[in-house]
Amino acid sequence: MNTRLRRCSLFSAGLLLLGVAVCAQAQVAGPDLVALKVSGADRSAVASATRVHRKAKAVSNADVGIVPAAGNESLSTAQAQALANFATLRSASPANAGSAPRYPGDLFNFGGATVTSAKSHNIYVNPDRGCPAPGCWGNPGRYLADLGNSDFIHVVDQYTGVGSDRRYTTGVSYTASYPAPAPAYTDDDILAIVHAAAARGGQSGYGHIYHVFLRPGVDECFDSSLSTCYSPDNFNTWYFCAYHSSADFADVGHVLYSVEPYQNVSGCWVAPGTPNGRLADSTNDTLSHEFFETVTDPDGDGWWQYLGSGMFGQEIGDECVFLAHLGDGSSAPSYYRAGGNPYATQPEYDNSAHGCTVKPGN
Repeated sequence: MNTRLRRCSLFSAGLLLLGVAVCAQAQVAGPDLVALKVSGADRSAVASATRVHRKAKAVSNADVGIVPAAGNESLSTAQAQALANFATLRSASPANAGSAPRYPGDLFNFGGATVTSAKSHNIYVNPDRGCPAPGCWGNPGRYLADLGNSDFIHVVDQYTGVGSDRRYTTGVSYTASYPAPAPAYTDDDILAIVHAAAARGGQSGYGHIYHVFLRPGVDECFDSSLSTCYSPDNFNTWYFCAYHSSADFADVGHVLYSVEPYQNVSGCWVAPGTPNGRLADSTNDTLSHEFFETVTDPDGDGWWQYLGSGMFGQEIGDECVFLAHLGDGSSAPSYYRAGGNPYATQPEYDNSAHGCTVKPGN
């Protein structure tokens, strides 16, 4: 796999370690973008962490000719447990199980947590002059701020039980210095980065969501088997464009995070001609997918579809992601305005409308 990282210039071989630190500090673009160093303690914390739920946004298989590895379509462990608990509850007392969805696509509430309000924290990994933060990924910070001040975000109200405005905002974001391991990052690396941010800011729990952005040319896999990956350079292992996850750490507690490798590639990108350009809107498209799913099903026991119909186990974004995929490995997104700015991303599933929408109730 390719790890084509461009590193910041170092002053001399003797200042290698210092140079990495200086590089990270140089990425501070304002008071809300802070340099982050991932320590050995952060890596050690991963060993005792427990992953609660992980759900991927699949690459467009039909467009790029990928056959996912066997078993990748199965429920997460958390979802399987939620389904088992639901079956037991329904058998013991059907009245306590809630009403079943009326339409095959409707999401069902398994009784777990949702995110009623949160701050998003972006983590840009190894930016430099050739890939500055946030420009190398578009402007995901602005998008998240605008999304939180939009009509679109209110699609989640029916799932969270809260309808107030401006519940989802942006907080401190980071540039992380973390040398890319060969041949690819794994989710353990991502957990170390997320732990560093959560520990530094003392911000964890359901009120904070971390979004990790990886550079172009960098692969990332679920684990060291390297069988389930974001790997545009290796179709045999390329399964996902991004994913969201949650984990419990012994020290900082429960952490919600998503992983967005570089999205401006065939199989993950949106069609050309979108209002913010293909780079930005491809990033925003996937980021919105992971954000909505984190809000409505952070731990696998929230809202998802269990009736089958080809969508078993799918979350709010999964059900709508392939509605408008084109033959060139891109998707034709929905257009809307958020925070006064135009965007083009996928819609999300709305139980009240029994379909996919970017406007609640439609």
